[in-house]
Amino acid sequence: MTVVTLGVHIVDVLARPVESIPDGQDTHLLEQIRITAAGAAAGTAVDLARIGLPVVSMGAVGDDELGDFLIMIMERRGVDVSGVVRKPGEQTAASILPIRPDGGRPSFHVPGANLALATADLDKDRLLAASAIHLGGMDVTWGLHDPAFFALLDEARAGGAVVTMDLLSNMPDLVAGARTFLPHVDHVLPNEEQALMLTGADDAERAAAALLAEGVTNAVITLGGEGSLVATAGGVVRIPALDVPVVDTTGCGDAYCAGFVAGLLGGRDVVGAARLGTALAARVAGGLGSDAGLDGLDPASL
Repeated sequence: MTVVTLGVHIVDVLARPVESIPDGQDTHLLEQIRITAAGAAAGTAVDLARIGLPVVSMGAVGDDELGDFLIMIMERRGVDVSGVVRKPGEQTAASILPIRPDGGRPSFHVPGANLALATADLDKDRLLAASAIHLGGMDVTWGLHDPAFFALLDEARAGGAVVTMDLLSNMPDLVAGARTFLPHVDHVLPNEEQALMLTGADDAERAAAALLAEGVTNAVITLGGEGSLVATAGGVVRIPALDVPVVDTTGCGDAYCAGFVAGLLGGRDVVGAARLGTALAARVAGGLGSDAGLDGLDPASL
């Protein structure tokens, strides 16, 4: 059962632990620096591949060295990158993340080629053949705010594909723009801040109810250290986060989405899929980068 992850592709450069930015030409010695494939599509794709699911990633990168690296590292992790297009003249999206001792992750970011992704770039046949389509970062892939893309999602769903959606930014105008995707999605998985921006609600449960009213089948809102909230037509279930030592919170949302999609395809109900997402996110939080802690992991064991 192939998963297509579609949307944002980013190169992350992470360093930890960073307590402050050095003054002038000073140098601070660190424990670890790592470069990873990240973003709400690429990061989720790598996590899915690491837990054994066939995954095709679709998105846009620049025709540059960062793009070469991103393609290489995704292939090395087992992702089919034939759906990633190169955009001449564009930079591959990249972030620099100085990870604080408590796992917090401020960032410096260049959005790059993600802004240039368009419906015409997509392999429609492979999209329609997928068992699941994960939309990662529709708030910043403006070229997909397109009636032709919505029609393609509707055709995929009519053919039996499950469509999930996660967001990337915390910018109100961008997040609000992603509302147009909601009628074309089965499961939406924003974090709490994004859910409040999407709906104008003042708490997570009201936001979840508003998302259901927009046409999604289920709303899953991640709450950081408080776990997550799963809202269905039958009610609301809160799932606690696992108590683990936190090294870096980068990619926890992507790991949650990967676990959720894997759970659905593995026959779990929505709450069971969210519990698998919680377990994967906890694994990733224990290491540096968006795919930490997933090597050789069998999701059936969780």
